[in-house]
Amino acid sequence: MRSVWTIAKKELKSYLYSPIAYILTAFFLLVSGFFFYNILAWANEQTMRMMQSGYPAEYININQMLFQPFFSNVTIVLMFLLPLLTMRLFADEKKMRTEELLLTSPVRLSSIILGKYLAALIVYSGILLLTATYAVFVFIHGNPDPAPLLTAYLGLFLLGAVFIAIGLFASALTENQVIAAAISFSAILLIWVLSWIGEGGGGAWRPVLAYLSFFSHFKNMVSGVIDTQDIVYFLSFVFLGLYLTRAVFEFRKWR
Repeated sequence: MRSVWTIAKKELKSYLYSPIAYILTAFFLLVSGFFFYNILAWANEQTMRMMQSGYPAEYININQMLFQPFFSNVTIVLMFLLPLLTMRLFADEKKMRTEELLLTSPVRLSSIILGKYLAALIVYSGILLLTATYAVFVFIHGNPDPAPLLTAYLGLFLLGAVFIAIGLFASALTENQVIAAAISFSAILLIWVLSWIGEGGGGAWRPVLAYLSFFSHFKNMVSGVIDTQDIVYFLSFVFLGLYLTRAVFEFRKWR
């Protein structure tokens, strides 16, 4: 575990000394803030109309009107953001010719993979934490239910953890960071398209494709539902991404 943290600290320093993390954070906050402002304005307008028509204020669901569409839009941003965050993890090592030195060090391969993954996950968690200021604003001026909000953030964290695992695998495939980001984004987009087919199509494949969708499981958590099946699903994809990353390097050893 100490070696994992050593690798993670090294990667965190690389993020802090590079402008990429700051640019991506600013981009994410700018776009997510734009979504939040517009959804908040729409929700406020709808609330005023409902109250003027005699709808009881206590029956207005702020979480459903505001946070559910906000988090749904944030997932789209993450599809672009996290491939850019992870594209350099192994691709940069290969391009700088330090990959062989890293892999022949006394540190185990699994520790290297976990350390790099942990560093990206910590950076993502920090970016995600900054969006909590939006929720604080709503709590000051409104009365949302905190339980569904926390469940939605857990879902967003797990979804990001899956995207990072996919990005880590893509970064291990090539020394070109742009290609790594493209592979990662394409894989995420493919699974998203499969969810459309699963929701709109028919036949025996429909339940299988619907289950494979990241976003169908995420929707459950945004709705405030914590299902063990959804947690296992996300963790299984994280494990698969890390396993495939290790398999890439094992294959190179025997090639």
